[in-house]
Amino acid sequence: MPTKMDAAIKAALQAGELIKNRFRTDLEIREKSPSNLVTEVDLQSEKLILASLKSAFPDIPSLSEETELLTEEFQSERWIIDPLDGTTNFAHGYPFFAVSIALEKDNQVVLGVVYAPILNQLFTAEQGLGAYLNNEPIQVSKTRLLGKALLGSGFPYYAWSHSDNNSRQWTRLIRKVVSLRCDGAAALDLCNVAAGSLDGFWELDLEPWDLAAGALILKEAGGKVTLVDGSPFSLYQRSVLASNTILHDEILGELLFEE
Repeated sequence: MPTKMDAAIKAALQAGELIKNRFRTDLEIREKSPSNLVTEVDLQSEKLILASLKSAFPDIPSLSEETELLTEEFQSERWIIDPLDGTTNFAHGYPFFAVSIALEKDNQVVLGVVYAPILNQLFTAEQGLGAYLNNEPIQVSKTRLLGKALLGSGFPYYAWSHSDNNSRQWTRLIRKVVSLRCDGAAALDLCNVAAGSLDGFWELDLEPWDLAAGALILKEAGGKVTLVDGSPFSLYQRSVLASNTILHDEILGELLFEE
């Protein structure tokens, strides 16, 4: 019988192959809300992942982005799935997107898999066992100075209609760091902090499936994760500040600064 990690990896790789085969092909694209796209590939990937996990572990329910409901009554475990994190990138032919699968047990994420098929990057972690990229251990960066840091961030779907849209925080931090990146796939951004490619990442409006796997991978790589106001991290509070730990308090101070 496969382990839960085996099952999650298998499902992620299968979905990734599907997504890779449809990359830069004709797509059916619609808006769930302004700027929030979905394609038929999102739905096909979700269907494949749910079926694969159900086949391996029929008693574990799932929470997934495109259905947004549990397939069964929630007991002590559930899969948390983003079948295509970075749909806007995918729909525009920009090769930064991933499949994200996590396992939550007793309100703690204990397993995470993030697979970026175009980049051929498979990030994995289990609680207490470290984090890996393509089976090689990874750790967060050792950058100690904010002025030497490369950070990532993003903007909420409602950015065009709401004043609390991260533009103030972005404007402040872009003057404090080497550069900022806005790559549009939170799961991969968190993994890039875990691997040391980014020194930190924050975003204001995210769903559990955006965060679950990546946040565990980051923590297992030695990083720190809180909400953007510095309070303890929760999948269900819709924000994240992630860092290499060293820079966390300094980034937080900049985010909270009121001019």
